Amino acid sequence: MSDQIPTSFAERAAAAAPNRPSVPGGDPHPVLAAYGLSKTYGQTVALGGVDLAIGRGEAVAIMGASGSGKTTLLHCLAGIVPPDAGSIRFAGPGGSVEVAGLSERERSRLRREAFGFVFQQGLLVPELTAIENVALALMVGGVGRREAEQHALGWLADLGLSGLEQRRIGQLSGGQAQRVAIARALVTGAPVIFADEPTGALDSHTSSEVMDALLRIVTDYGRTLVVVTHDADVAARCTRTVHMSDGRIMDAALPASAPAAPHRGAGSHHTGPQFGADPAASAPADAAPAAVARPEEAQR
Repeated sequence: MSDQIPTSFAERAAAAAPNRPSVPGGDPHPVLAAYGLSKTYGQTVALGGVDLAIGRGEAVAIMGASGSGKTTLLHCLAGIVPPDAGSIRFAGPGGSVEVAGLSERERSRLRREAFGFVFQQGLLVPELTAIENVALALMVGGVGRREAEQHALGWLADLGLSGLEQRRIGQLSGGQAQRVAIARALVTGAPVIFADEPTGALDSHTSSEVMDALLRIVTDYGRTLVVVTHDADVAARCTRTVHMSDGRIMDAALPASAPAAPHRGAGSHHTGPQFGADPAASAPADAAPAAVARPEEAQR
């Protein structure tokens, strides 16, 4: 099978579902648009016809009780699992892609090149150092180890982890480990970052620090952030909150006191990758990385 992600799926989906959901407040060309998403596990309906659009540069929180379908929605949007029915269109740098129509191999490539992930426990490799964990995201895409480590070093410095690059994950605090996970999500240049309960295992102070880092992804680097959370304080800091119950979206409007729409900082040099392009090209241009001696789901 060709490694090229077909775009014909998107054209077929557009013809089948012309009434696309729109972003409240108004981006007519959302970076992610889901229409009529359904997903069941046995007799359990995880998603029951979900419509959702997410604009470029948004920080969207998805909230709901356990079993509401919020993690299943994130997994479908991110191409981790396919929906049973419905459409998911991703407007990437290389063109529009129908995620729900991709093969498992194509979804894997899409996740590797276009999406970044931060999970509650980080899912970092404990045997590797901080810099090795971050560099690994580039190396699986074909970047050489030395170059990957240079870019990883820049991202770790950008997230306040200078001097900790050679520590293994068990030698870091919970907040430091999550910032390593954030660096790993950013290093490939992914335009969309998915975070599943990224502060769930942290105390309130550390949680605030991690959210500062995640929200800076949007404001400084021009990325889009999708966060699943139980924490109302975390959701309140996002541009918009989506409430879910029993596999359906109950409310996806902008809050009355929504923060100003995120924008790219004047000093940012970060861009999303083109499919097939060198992913390391989006690393921090204002950092001064140098080579180092060592490289380094459950439904809710």
